[in-house]
Amino acid sequence: MAVLKVKFTKTKRDKLAQILWILNWVSVVSGIILFSLGLFLKIEIKKRNEVMAKGDINSVPNMLISVGVIACIINFLGGKICYDCSDANKFSRWKLVMLPYIVCTFCFTFCILVGALMCYTMRNELEESLYLGLRDAIKFYKDTDIPGRCFLKKTVDLLQIGFHCCGNNGFRDWFEIQWVSARYLNMASKEVQDRLKSNVDGRFLVDGVPFSCCNPSSPRPCIQYQLTNNSAHYNYDFLTEELNIWVRGCREALLDYYTNIMRSIGVAALLIWLFELSVLIGVRYLQTAMKNVLLLGDLEGESDGWLLENSFVETAKYNISIIKNLGKANQISTVSGMNDPNIDVQNTNCGKNNVTTKTIPAAR
Repeated sequence: MAVLKVKFTKTKRDKLAQILWILNWVSVVSGIILFSLGLFLKIEIKKRNEVMAKGDINSVPNMLISVGVIACIINFLGGKICYDCSDANKFSRWKLVMLPYIVCTFCFTFCILVGALMCYTMRNELEESLYLGLRDAIKFYKDTDIPGRCFLKKTVDLLQIGFHCCGNNGFRDWFEIQWVSARYLNMASKEVQDRLKSNVDGRFLVDGVPFSCCNPSSPRPCIQYQLTNNSAHYNYDFLTEELNIWVRGCREALLDYYTNIMRSIGVAALLIWLFELSVLIGVRYLQTAMKNVLLLGDLEGESDGWLLENSFVETAKYNISIIKNLGKANQISTVSGMNDPNIDVQNTNCGKNNVTTKTIPAAR
C-alpha cells in the first residue's frame, strides 16, 4: 500500500510544478546563504588561528561551504526539471533521471542536517583547540625577537583588549610564566637576581599581568604589578577589592563568541534543511504523479502521487535485498543438484577413425 497517497488533477500537477520551480530557485539562494555562512565562519576562525591548535575545527565551515555549492547546482537542475514537468511530453525525457535525482537530493539534504548538528557538537573540539593554542601563545609572549613568534605579543594583546579577557583560564596564568623578555631585565638589579635564583628553572616570575589586561572602565589606575601584595598599594586588598583588570579568561571569552556564532549558523542550517526537505517531498509527489499519468495514457486525467509506493517495512526489505544481492550477478550458481554446464563436459573425439561414412545415393 502506498504511503501518503494523494490524488492530483492536471491543474494541481501544473500548479505543483510551477510552485516547485519557484521554490527551487529559492533553494539556490539558500545554498548561497549556506556557502556565505560557512565562509564567514572559516574567516572568523582564520582570524585567530594563531591562538588555536591545529585540529578538525575547520570541518564545520568546510562542510557548510561544500553543501552550499552543491545546493546551488542541485536546485538549479531541480528548477529546470520542475519547469519541464508541467508538460507531460517534456517530462518523458526526465523520466529516468528524476528518481536518481531524488535519491541524490535526499542524501544532500541529509548532509545539511549533519552540518547543522555539527555546529552544536564542535564545542569540545573548539575548547581543546583554544586551550592548547592560548597556552602556547602566552608561553611565547615574550619572544618578540624570535622569527615565527614575534607576532604573538601583538596578537595576545589585541585579543585581551578586544574580548575583555586576561590569560587562558584567568589572570593568574600570567603568574606561572615569564612573560617579560630577558633583554628588558636589568640583570644588575638585586631584585631581578633574587627572582631568577628563587625559581628552579631560572625564570623571572612576577605576580603581574601585561597592560592589555587592564580594564579602562575602572576608576582606579590600573594595578598590573604585585597584584597579590596588599602592602604595595594604598588601600588595597586583592581578596576583597574588585580588581581593575579583566578577570575572565580568554578561552572562555572566545569559546562563547564562537559558540554563539555556530548556534546561529546551526539554526539557519536547520531551517534550510526543513525547507529543502519540503521541496524534496514536493518533487517526489510530482514525479510519481507524472509517472502514473504516462502509465494511464490519459494526459488530462487524474493520477495518484505518493512518497513510497509500498509501506516503509516493504521498502526497507526491498532495499536490503538489493544491497545483499550486489555483486552476486557474476557468481556461478551453486544450487544443490545443479552443475555448471561448462564443467565435466566429455571430450568429443574428432578423429577420422570413428567417423561413419555415408554413401551418396546414385542418381536415377
